[in-house]
Amino acid sequence: MQSSLLQLFQRDIIKLYQEIELYRDESKIWKTLDGTNNSGGNIALHLIGNLNTYFGKDLGNLDYVRNREAEFLDKNISKVILLKSIEQVNQVVSQVLENLAYKQMKDIYPENVLGYEMTT
Repeated sequence: MQSSLLQLFQRDIIKLYQEIELYRDESKIWKTLDGTNNSGGNIALHLIGNLNTYFGKDLGNLDYVRNREAEFLDKNISKVILLKSIEQVNQVVSQVLENLAYKQMKDIYPENVLGYEMTT
């Protein structure tokens, strides 16, 4: 199961990296389109925050303090820094999944995310 999860997360994180990489004009990373509430850059920051929290902090015991509000308010972060952050979170997720024991996957997840207990 770990191998399958690792493949799925890596595939999607790489896709996020590729999507951000496609922006030729960096300012457009932070623009919202008609009918949307968030820019591509802010969605990327939010995904990075989720993964660093739920994998890095909660499962990997990494020292990470989330600033969820900033994920939606920060603008004009350089494309290079955003791409580096995606690469770093890919490493975090990969490392945690590779070291996650099967027993730990059956344990109750350390944080009550959706209002009820669930397994990791």
